[in-house]
Amino acid sequence: MTDAVMGIDLYFDQPFYVGFNINGYELALDPNGHAESGSGPVVYWGVKDIAQATDALAKAGAAVHAPATDHGGGIRTATLTAPDGSLIGVIENPHFPGPVPT
Repeated sequence: MTDAVMGIDLYFDQPFYVGFNINGYELALDPNGHAESGSGPVVYWGVKDIAQATDALAKAGAAVHAPATDHGGGIRTATLTAPDGSLIGVIENPHFPGPVPT
């Protein structure tokens, strides 16, 4: 459907995660959502090292909501709760060809 509507197709499609490559940036969606938190959708930022990113976010005031989870194939995700209550997602995904900040 996304291909027909937006001209962009999924490059990754799993029950836990779907991903689009939008001009070298990853748009990631969690099909299961985070309804239990009441904070709405989660944007996942691509990172090279999920442990380092999680630590940096925690030092900046975020609290770990869901620790790093290995989904197989080198893909790991984590979510943190920002001081304002919103969720921040980070993803380490070696299959994504786009630029990932250091």
